[in-house]
Amino acid sequence: MPELDSTIHQPVRLQIMAALCNLKSREQVDFTFLKDKLDLTDGNLGAHLTTLEEAGYIAIEKAFIARRPKTFAAATAKGRMAFTSHVEALQSILRANP
Repeated sequence: MPELDSTIHQPVRLQIMAALCNLKSREQVDFTFLKDKLDLTDGNLGAHLTTLEEAGYIAIEKAFIARRPKTFAAATAKGRMAFTSHVEALQSILRANP
């Protein structure tokens, strides 16, 4: 059986990685976009982003835009590879269980 990535497998983190891996390389989205897109609270999204960042799957950048703090997230190369492998493992499981 293919190995699933336990960090990505959690549903919210899977959604975050899907959203970020759908972007072009080096593109990023802001915290508010992800929060609204995934219908999460600030705390919930923040905790999941921290987990993904600690795994090296995403990069977080903080900046000030018009004197307001903004947090941006982007998938790293490692994160993109991990997500692709996880999706392939899921597809393999589905093919084995028609």
